[in-house]
Amino acid sequence: MASLIHEGFRIGQGRESEPVAELTMRSEPFPLEEPSALAGFTANQRDVPAVRPALAPVAEKVYRHRLPVRISHWLNVPILIILIMSGLQIFNAHPALYWGDRSDRDQPLLSIRAMKAENGEMRGITTIVGHKFDTTGVLGYSDGSRRAFPAWATVPSTKFLAMGRQWHLFFAWLLVINGLAFTAYALISRHVTRDLAPSGKDLRGIGKAVKDHVVLRHPKGDEAKRYNVLQKLAYIVILFVVAPLIILTGLTMSPTIDTAFPWLLTIFGGRQAARTIHFIACFSFVGFIVVHVVEVILTGFFNNIRSMVTGWFVVKHEHEGASHEA
Repeated sequence: MASLIHEGFRIGQGRESEPVAELTMRSEPFPLEEPSALAGFTANQRDVPAVRPALAPVAEKVYRHRLPVRISHWLNVPILIILIMSGLQIFNAHPALYWGDRSDRDQPLLSIRAMKAENGEMRGITTIVGHKFDTTGVLGYSDGSRRAFPAWATVPSTKFLAMGRQWHLFFAWLLVINGLAFTAYALISRHVTRDLAPSGKDLRGIGKAVKDHVVLRHPKGDEAKRYNVLQKLAYIVILFVVAPLIILTGLTMSPTIDTAFPWLLTIFGGRQAARTIHFIACFSFVGFIVVHVVEVILTGFFNNIRSMVTGWFVVKHEHEGASHEA
């Protein structure tokens, strides 16, 4: 989706007959610290071993995100938060998911309900494909209230279905407009084909990329200037699979839209199936956001936030061949 897809970048100029890449990198290398002064000089230098100072790492300032990308990203932050929380308010009105066009209360794919135990105590029970889990205090029953999702996770916090729908629909259209604007920009600027579409070399390196992420080994130097293959695949899936599913299934749940476009119900197998897909796609998006935020923190919170505010990102380089000789 627009907010979370960072604009790619290229370094260098094209030949005179070729246009410069869509985003020409502007960099300003500068030393992080002054080289250490040599110590131990004596009057007779021939008696002292030759010493070469280690060169300090160099930081390169890269203009990473253009203004339209930064605006789209920060607009999506409050939009997505309110959309998710108002969606949970709507789900609380009927906390179960089904497949097909009708509700089968005896065989839900998912249900989150409050139930009374044998000792008379209220418990929150989450049922997933027939398997029951006690989720008291988080889902089903919390703070003495029968709610699928607790008050702190919904907008509004009180049980208010009509208001939740108004918030959800209003911010859904804001998300659509913002998303379409970014997608148009990404396609016209060829950001998608140049920076997001994984190459054959990228795909052959999936195993190494997964291993690096598992051990929290992140790219450095020139590698930090490019998206790795897992980033590319995640952004492509979010932009061209998850986001369209969320929008189309949301429209399918509207009787008015179904009247105008009945083929939507056929595509998704009914209104209840569309609701289930909408829920799954939403939480796939939530998972992406969580991973995105964690990676922002692990790879340098201040540097990443600054780049999304000002556009400038700092990449550190280690000098090759720097060493001390005895």
